[in-house]
Amino acid sequence: MAQRFVIGIAGGTGAGKTTLAEKLAGCIGAGSAVVMREDRYYKDNSHLPEASREAVNFDHPDAIDLELLALHVRELVAGRSIDQPVYDFIRHVRKKRTEEVFPARIVIVEGLFTLASKLLWEVIDLRIFLDSDPNTRLSRRLERDMRERGRSEESVIRQWNSTVRPMHELFIEPSRSCAHLILSGSDRVDCNVAGIRKFLISIKSGYADHISI
Repeated sequence: MAQRFVIGIAGGTGAGKTTLAEKLAGCIGAGSAVVMREDRYYKDNSHLPEASREAVNFDHPDAIDLELLALHVRELVAGRSIDQPVYDFIRHVRKKRTEEVFPARIVIVEGLFTLASKLLWEVIDLRIFLDSDPNTRLSRRLERDMRERGRSEESVIRQWNSTVRPMHELFIEPSRSCAHLILSGSDRVDCNVAGIRKFLISIKSGYADHISI
């Protein structure tokens, strides 16, 4: 069985984690990399009345099934496919269907708590923290939530002040100290991919050869 390599990308909301992960996977090539998005693993809230779901602190690590995510990463590393949950961000529940994800030579895990969870530490070979200033992150968060999740500007800003910013300071910002590599979310994404490749070369990792940029 071919040895597999896990890259973890953490950082605050709107830092550009998903964009970097997808660009990196694209530079590695189809079939050779798979992206695991932490926000696919939000816990199911179907047991709560719809009015109560809005009160859940979705910016706390307890809102995410990090144990299942870590298990799924280990399964992919072992060469086994997984049935990944599909989350409904409007209703705050897991959909009944799942999506099959197949193993690849390089597994990229991205999410808020990728470096804040010891469960994930144990399966990540390269830990990356993507840094970005709060104003940029808020602007990106507003655009995404209003476009993709049907949120109002007022609700996004209210959530930012009540949970997003405090949880970032409590859990996410401290996790940057665990990173092997810190990149700027304000830099061009291809520059950050090149930075990852350069770092892999510096530690004499053969996986740098898989990144074409």
